[in-house]
Order: sequence, then C-alpha cells, then structure tokens
Amino acid sequence: MRLLHARDGRRRDGVDRTEGRPGRARRGARGARRPLLPLHRLREDRRRRDGRVARPDRGARGRAGDRRGSARDDPREPGVKAVGARLPRYDGLGHVTGRTQFVDDVRVGRTLWVKALRSPHHHAAITSMETSKAEKLKGVHAIVTCADVPKNVYGHLEALGVPADEPLLADGEVRYKGQPIAAVAAESEEAARAAVEAIEISFEEREPLFDIRKALDGEAPQIHQWGNVYPHYGPYNHRRVRKGDIEWAFENADAIVEGVYRPQAIEQMPMETQVALAVPEASGRLTIYSCTQAMYFSMGVVAAHLQVPLNKLKFIGGTVGGGFGGKVDTAADTVCALLALKSRRPVKWRWTREEEFLASSTRAPWHIEIADAVTNDGWILGRRMLTLHDSGAYSRFSPYGVTKHAFHHTGAYTIPNLRFDGFVVYTNRVPTTAMRGFGVTSVSFAVETHLTRVAHAIGMDPWQLRLKNANRIGDTSGNGVAMKDPSTVPVTLAAAERVGVELPAEFRQMTPEPRSGDLLPEHLREQQRLNGEDS
Repeated sequence: MRLLHARDGRRRDGVDRTEGRPGRARRGARGARRPLLPLHRLREDRRRRDGRVARPDRGARGRAGDRRGSARDDPREPGVKAVGARLPRYDGLGHVTGRTQFVDDVRVGRTLWVKALRSPHHHAAITSMETSKAEKLKGVHAIVTCADVPKNVYGHLEALGVPADEPLLADGEVRYKGQPIAAVAAESEEAARAAVEAIEISFEEREPLFDIRKALDGEAPQIHQWGNVYPHYGPYNHRRVRKGDIEWAFENADAIVEGVYRPQAIEQMPMETQVALAVPEASGRLTIYSCTQAMYFSMGVVAAHLQVPLNKLKFIGGTVGGGFGGKVDTAADTVCALLALKSRRPVKWRWTREEEFLASSTRAPWHIEIADAVTNDGWILGRRMLTLHDSGAYSRFSPYGVTKHAFHHTGAYTIPNLRFDGFVVYTNRVPTTAMRGFGVTSVSFAVETHLTRVAHAIGMDPWQLRLKNANRIGDTSGNGVAMKDPSTVPVTLAAAERVGVELPAEFRQMTPEPRSGDLLPEHLREQQRLNGEDS
C-alpha cells in the first residue's frame, strides 16, 4: 500500500534505503541545505518559539462554547497542561512530506508475492485438497499447507500459559469464512492468484453458529471438540469473581435494577492493510519486516510455528499505518516466513482491502447482563453480572479480554457484594481480538449506562449516585485490590462543574478520603473488609 509518497528515493537494485526521519535535506550547488520535496512553506508554529511549546490561544472557541484551543489542568495534577492543548505530532512532518516509511515501501530484489486460498464457507470439513496442478503453473515457486508448518497450532497467549486453539493454516476443518487453508508464492500477484484458483479442494458444509446465546444451548452445533466455550480458566470453564454475600445483598435491597447491553463488533479499518516481507539471509537467519503492533509477541509466535530459536529471526518494524489493536496478531508474518524458507527467495504478502474486511480481526461483540441490588437512598449493595464474549471461531486474546472485564466490572465504584461470571464463547465468525481499550470500553459502556438506569429507577440524580458509590481511599475493588489514590470523586466533580451541573454542598465537598462512619452503614463498612474473592 502506498500513502501519497511524493518521492520514494529507492535504489533500483536492492533494498529501499529511504529513512523514516522527517526533515532530511541535501546540499545544493553552493552547499546550502534544501528540502528533498518542493513544498509550499508551512506557516511557522507560534507555539515552538524558543524551543518551547507555548500555550495555545485561549480565545479560540469551538462548538458549544468549548475553548478547544486552551490547555486544561488535570484535576489531580494542577501543573499538567496537556489535556485540551494542540500539541504537534512527533511524526507529523514525515507523514505530510511522504518521508515516513511503511512496510510496503520496503523493496527487495527478486521478491515473490503471496496469495492465500481462503475458506468460502463459515463452517465445513475439508474432504480433499490437491495442489499438484497449481505447483506446475508458470511463476509459482512454493505452496504451503498445514503439513508444512512445524507447529501448526500456536497463539500469542500460549507463552503466558494459556493454551492455543487456532491453526495457522486450516487442518481438516474450516470454522470461519476467510480462514486461510494454503498460501502460494509466485513471481507476481497475478500468478499467485492463478495458482490459488488452480488448487483443487472440496468441502462438506456444516451448520454455522453465530448467536452467542444459542451457542450455550446443548443442542447447538459444536464448533470445537470440547464444545462452544473456551475451557481453560483453572478449575472452571469461565472467569469468576465472588465477593461478600450476594444473597444477603439482594434480600435486603429496596430495588433490584436489571439491564442487558450488547456492544457490537467493529471493523478496525486501518489505512494500511496487513503486510509482511520475509527475506532469507545467507547466514541462515530470516529477516522479517512486519507491521505488527507487538514486535516481541509476533517474533515469539513465528519462532514457535517454525520451531526455530529466536536468534534465527530478525524482526524490523515499520511505521504502523493504523492498527488500533488489530495488528497485534499478524498471521502474514509466519506465512511469509514459511514461503521464504521453502523458496529461498524474499516473499511479500500484502492483503487486499477485500481480505482485510473478510478475514481481519474485529472488536468483539458482547452480551452483558447486570442486576444491581440498591437501597432507596442510593447505596449499591450488590451486583450480579454475566458477560458472554463472542471470540469468533478461535480464542486468540479473548481470555485476556474477559479477565479485564472481571477486573473492571464494578467500574470506578465500590460494591461490597459481587458475583461475576464471564465466558469466552465460540461462534463461526472471524476471530475477534484487541481493539482500543480492549476488555474495558465494553464493560464501561454497560456499567455507566446501567448506573444511569439505576438512578432513574430510584428517582435519584445520576451524578449523586455515582459520587455516593465512588471509590475512596481504603475501599476494596472487585478483585480485592485496596484503593490508594482513586480519582473518581475529583474527576466526577470537575466534569460536573464543566458541564454546568449544580450539586448539593454535601457532594461538592466530597474528597477521595476514606468514608466517615456517618456516611457508610456499619454492615457495608464490615463487608468492605471482606475479600472473599474466588477468581
């Protein structure tokens, strides 16, 4: 993929040596330095006088009277002037001048190009596959299938003790549309595409499953031999939190408020699609240019799939042309490495936009059920929460996402009695992965929306409900961590002030300091000292 590179500075006979540093210049006839690109002069940034970034003009106003040009203080750190300030990007000049180098800008002589055979079905058994005709086509140098992968099943979290469940290339069964089955390296993308079309393959379709609620039904189609729920959470098949006496909380509540929340899948949509380049060296090492967001994760995954030591790999990362979490897992690296070793030629795989939509990982859909036991004066006595995480056909980072749900399911609030159950559920959709705020944004959306629902149910102001139950110093979180410097109270008060909310004096005077005895009933004070966590 090319992103408006006005000058590429490539040598014709080898590797692209273009630097990614902005502002490079060369000498003119009289030794004066002149820019590499004929640009109109950019207006001088007044903030950068004397080597300092000056505070923006406070007179600039945005919509609704917001002083968008002004720097704002962090309510906890009065000296901080970053929030709301227009600070220059360190890489901005490189982007606008075209000097920033992306992985696809790297050119190596004699490079082969990759195309993949992908599943046309959401769920099917592979009954036969023959690659001999494709191997004989002109320009084809190598084809790899699951049989060519030394360790076909591996994942990022296996290094942390979390068992993997996904093959690099499908082995006997496909579980989502677009799953890679084989890959071809050829002299051109057209030749590789022709070879993919020449591979003879047949399937036996199976009933697909897309509903995470239905997936828990014993009569639903089984996606894996162990079922439709990821089973590896210690002694349980899901993430659990138990704290306090949840039965007591619901028996003594004045109201029980329930809600169901369903954040949906979101396509990452990076400008740069997945791309990788693998170059075999004469020394036996393999150099891989990768757009990964997690260099050492990806390096470890490639080494595990190839069953080679890390010192046989050299990873070079480029500027990531948009990742958002989706480029934490990059299968392109390993496929290129396999084909480079087999062909003894440099190999590049550049996904098309269609492939990116079809097979790249998305943000996960969730099904979240919350029930809060509350008193009429606004104390949250207890919470039950069930979360179902749609991981797609394979788990990838989903076990970690559900664990983060468990950590954050109380939000920024103290709730003394808890019962949390979080499941990773398989469906026949593309596997999901990390995306901005992974495992936190979805549960935060559910928790904050639910708190407003609770406030309306008991006739209380939503701001006051939040402040009353906000974390204070000495409170214990849902996973048993004692609060040392919680920011909920000062940040909530600052937000209320900025949007013009008038709060009673008792709330305006709140601080993060420990609650006094007259503000917290005795039974809640006692229960806050109970951990009782089983997770």
